[in-house]
Amino acid sequence: QVQLRESGGGLVQAGGSLRLSCAASVRNFPLYVVGWFRQAPGKQRELVGSIYNRSAKYLSDAVKGRFTISRDDVQKTVSLQMSDMKPEDTAIYYCAAKVRGGTEYGSWGQGTQVTVSA
Repeated sequence: QVQLRESGGGLVQAGGSLRLSCAASVRNFPLYVVGWFRQAPGKQRELVGSIYNRSAKYLSDAVKGRFTISRDDVQKTVSLQMSDMKPEDTAIYYCAAKVRGGTEYGSWGQGTQVTVSA
């Protein structure tokens, strides 16, 4: 339903910052919740954060206080600003979309690698 493309991944030192962007190609973008997920080697995929609008945001306890999530409905993008990064943040990061009130994320990007070195 939604075509998604992640960008901004790379290598960063512990304590540094990185911004990920998710660009969507879809009609009626404001109708969708967009989430950021990550999957570390040998571990299950986990939800990092999600956003529907400025009043409806979520961040996991693991990243709360360090990461922020925002969206631009004109450019149809969702950003994940990552600060004070830790080696445990190393993972492949994916963005995904679902209709507000939907039970599952049905559209996924291909992922972008984030590596944090000590």
